[in-house]
Amino acid sequence: MIFDSHAHYDDDRYDEDREDVLRMIQEQGVGLIMNAGSTEQTSRAAIELSKAYDFIYSSVGIHPHFVEKITDADIDTLAALATDPKNIDRVKAVGEIGLDYFYDNSPRDIQKVRFAQQIDMARQLSLPIIIHSRDATQDTLEILKRENASVNGGVMHCFAGSRETMEIVVKMGFYVGFGGAVTFKNAHNAVESVRHISEESLLIETDCPYLAPVPHRGERNHSGYLKLIIDKIAEIRETTSEHIEEVTWNNAKNLFRV
Repeated sequence: MIFDSHAHYDDDRYDEDREDVLRMIQEQGVGLIMNAGSTEQTSRAAIELSKAYDFIYSSVGIHPHFVEKITDADIDTLAALATDPKNIDRVKAVGEIGLDYFYDNSPRDIQKVRFAQQIDMARQLSLPIIIHSRDATQDTLEILKRENASVNGGVMHCFAGSRETMEIVVKMGFYVGFGGAVTFKNAHNAVESVRHISEESLLIETDCPYLAPVPHRGERNHSGYLKLIIDKIAEIRETTSEHIEEVTWNNAKNLFRV
């Protein structure tokens, strides 16, 4: 069975056929999904989706793109959502949270403050974190270390960094998630990281509807395409697709405690 460790099926690009897509991917061997929140609204939507489909779990968090105008009360609201007795069995992580210096949609100082606050929230809730880091490696790693973020585990989502960064992340106790980018022609860093990462730290993800793998690059992504990512990782690591599927299934279950 396949575990998609990061998806966004609450996205409006699935509004017309969400039920059909979710039925199709189950038929293609997708057994579990982590649907990640990125705002309060999408966190709520993720929770409702996870209640409607028992093979989907959810997370709550504010993506760095959207932290400029949030307040401490908004973070308290996320914590309340995660601990609500009606939700607690479906919310399995805090995320996606982190830093994004590529787009800089929020001022960097605010990104760092809200990232640290949400790590603290996850620590208090004993939940793992889902980390978004783009063009912000040094600050991301510094905050993760300072905030003792690995205490409840987590995953560096959509990883495309260097082997050196991957090894630091793994040494800190985090999983590393690889998606469609590993199939891209110029994904040298991702390929090198996949080749050398310990299998105990390896996760697969779609980040759908984004980042569809080759030959579907540019299309709306879905978890059925994970087979292409699994096959590519197996090729890079010179093992079988069945082995990668089993390893990543067990790793994701361990991370999200399901």
